[in-house]
Amino acid sequence: MAAKRITQSAINWMALADRVPPHQRAQFQAFKSRSDKYLRSVLQYPEKAPEIKWANYKSVVPVPGMVDEFQKQYAALQIPYPPDTVSTQIDSQERELKVEIEKFKEESNQRIAELKKQLAHLTSLIPFDQMTMEDFRDAYPNDALDPINRPTFWPHNPEEQVDHVSKAAPSSGH
Repeated sequence: MAAKRITQSAINWMALADRVPPHQRAQFQAFKSRSDKYLRSVLQYPEKAPEIKWANYKSVVPVPGMVDEFQKQYAALQIPYPPDTVSTQIDSQERELKVEIEKFKEESNQRIAELKKQLAHLTSLIPFDQMTMEDFRDAYPNDALDPINRPTFWPHNPEEQVDHVSKAAPSSGH
């Protein structure tokens, strides 16, 4: 099976350039120039090797039959193109990644929807610099001070309260 000659890059450089972050533009340009240089160096050679002029060698080589033997061996030479053994692995990885990407996009859309709800709630509130203690209590009943139902000691931190149990405190086994 003969290999198909590559005549142009299979990479859509414009679409790829749109996805490159600004701080990696220099590396991208260096990579693209190396790739273009490689493609140019491949394209400078003809697709087929030039024909060997066996008659010239027969007239110059004094050993009878030597050129005929080389010509016969050269004609019989078949260099196999290496088989493609990794495309199936790459395709399976691509399918797995597409599933992961779709899952991530779906989870991200759910997070976006939840955050939009939170943002709508926050924008519907009175601005904090205009809010009174009663407005804060109405908006955040669990966080507001409630001296009647949940009295606390100053500075009203959970660590300063009488019933607080430290999570970091080691339990004494004595």
